[in-house]
Amino acid sequence: MLRFAKAALNVSGQGAHRVRFSSTHAPEFHAKYGTGLMVGGFAFCVSVWGFVLTQTGITWNLSPVGKVQPKPWRDAEE
Repeated sequence: MLRFAKAALNVSGQGAHRVRFSSTHAPEFHAKYGTGLMVGGFAFCVSVWGFVLTQTGITWNLSPVGKVQPKPWRDAEE
């Protein structure tokens, strides 16, 4: 960080260019691992939801149409 601060004070800007593009600069995390993490996360989500939808036996009750029936009307007792 001290090298960068010194280079930032350089009027010509050549110092900052040298610090930014030096051989010691590691690639950014997202550039290095971003695609792999996205693909891995997508595969994980698909596999978990695939298991939940097919193996757990959860009744999802997506639509009540045709399933909800009114109770029979009770005649008033006299």
